[in-house]
Amino acid sequence: MLLPLLRASLKDMESVTHKPYLFIVVNFVVCQLLALLAAVWFRAYLHSSKTSSFIRHVVATLLGLYLAFFCFGWYALHFLVQSGISYCIMITTGVESTHRYCFVFALGYLTACQITRVYIFDYGQYSADFSGPMMIITQKITSLAYEIHDGMFRKEEDLTPSQRGLAVRRMPSLLEYVSYTCNFMGILAGPLCSYKDYITFIEGRAYHRAQSGPNQKEAVLWERADPSPKAAVMHKLLVCVLSLLVHLTICSALPVDYNIDEKFLATASWPTRVAYLYVSLLAARPKYYFAWTLADAINNAAGFGFRGYDGNGEARWDLVSNLRIPQIEMSTSFKMFLDNWNIQTALWLKRVCYERASFSPTVQTFFLSAVWHGVYPGYYLTFLTGVLMTLAARAMRNNFRSYFTEPTQLKLCYDIITWTVTQVAVSYTVVPFVLLSVKPSFTFYSSWYYCLHICGILVLLLLPVKKTRKGETAHAVFQPSPCKKSEDRDGSPGRNSFPTTNSIASQVPGGGCRLWSPQQ
Repeated sequence: MLLPLLRASLKDMESVTHKPYLFIVVNFVVCQLLALLAAVWFRAYLHSSKTSSFIRHVVATLLGLYLAFFCFGWYALHFLVQSGISYCIMITTGVESTHRYCFVFALGYLTACQITRVYIFDYGQYSADFSGPMMIITQKITSLAYEIHDGMFRKEEDLTPSQRGLAVRRMPSLLEYVSYTCNFMGILAGPLCSYKDYITFIEGRAYHRAQSGPNQKEAVLWERADPSPKAAVMHKLLVCVLSLLVHLTICSALPVDYNIDEKFLATASWPTRVAYLYVSLLAARPKYYFAWTLADAINNAAGFGFRGYDGNGEARWDLVSNLRIPQIEMSTSFKMFLDNWNIQTALWLKRVCYERASFSPTVQTFFLSAVWHGVYPGYYLTFLTGVLMTLAARAMRNNFRSYFTEPTQLKLCYDIITWTVTQVAVSYTVVPFVLLSVKPSFTFYSSWYYCLHICGILVLLLLPVKKTRKGETAHAVFQPSPCKKSEDRDGSPGRNSFPTTNSIASQVPGGGCRLWSPQQ
């Protein structure tokens, strides 16, 4: 009875205020808060030690579908149609080609829905659209299809270490599959998780893992009590509150489209324009911080997201975390920014595209990211610019960074300069992503005389490209950031003592949760 009453009150709010945007935001937040409460209940009363995995699968699925229909109405049927047809493809086509068919169908269905929503119904207006959750479901479907292909068709020696750890060795049942794609913890805002990590959580195997030792005998690496996520959840909820307050108080005062205001362009000095570009894009980020951190907290509250213990024996709840805010805001390179923004989407791009591309993996990855995000022209302008910025930043770093590592004072000066350049370059790159349309995007770039585009091209033409060892170039964009190198799946005690898919984090700009229209 609670959800229908809440929904009725939200409809009354919409009719009184005549502000669909407010209704959409409140509707989404209410659903996520209900999911958070459900997660606490799920861990307390349906813990893996108290009930069967079958019950956990059923409840997680039903709660997820209920929230989806509450938030999106009958549009939520698209979630079932996309998931259902994809599952039919998986079980009817051979494992040698199921990944291709699932990829084409899932991404094609998502794109068709995005085209319908944008160009037929409401261009640039409807913010919390149903294609947002479909973006996450598309990631899960395609990831699972590739993992099945790796585990049931490809030879073991042909797999990379990460592919070997992710590989699925048997076809999931229908219940396991629907639970994975539509569970209440991630159906509204994600984040993406691997199928094996999710099943491990549902079956309660995350806290007791065995690994073969040198003598080929299985030895228990560690067996610890189920750690409490309370501290991690409270910390993330605090971040959510602060992010939401910043978004509500500052974002509207610093609109991104003011960067192309005629009066502003005519009167503002160049330092003022550069400063406003940075602060306006800085003010646009807290809404993503809020959405992704809340989604992470929901998963943690249900008991999902435990990565293991650090060297001090402290529990780490960052298995499905989607961002690292301090590293984002203090990034001193384009790569460092990308390594810490929308982490799970990058892992998906890396696994299904970058590692498997036969040519131009960087270009293909950015193009896939643009297609996945939607059909607004601004997305494509951002990701095309992102290709250029990524390659130019890599060339600059490879050629000059070694000269500024010491002494400390010189390195500090280098860090300050690279931080400034990085923040301006990132802001310059993502403006079309926020403005959406072609005309305002080109108005912005022309007002800057395409200066960073020109600089990027000159860097690539003039600076030598350093050759690397075989295999390094193919993973240059998607290497782990320094703070994640210790998280490789080596199974050493005190670190990740169980296989995990999310030990390498890096990505391209963008996000998998469209909560608010960038224009608002």
